[in-house]
Amino acid sequence: MKQLKKPIEARCEDCLYYDMDEETGDYECTVSLDEDDYYRYITGGTKHCPYFRYYDEYKSVAKQN
Repeated sequence: MKQLKKPIEARCEDCLYYDMDEETGDYECTVSLDEDDYYRYITGGTKHCPYFRYYDEYKSVAKQN
């Protein structure tokens, strides 16, 4: 029987769009959400972020070599 891979948990810290603001030094989401998406996000109307993309820094470094 073939085992299914465990899905990646969508955590902001692992997302491609989670970046540090150089002016404040704080980390924040850099995706530009419209009002409806933002409202659903802050009120918990979505089970997961539809914009989540896993960022693998090792994969990007491997491409540079």
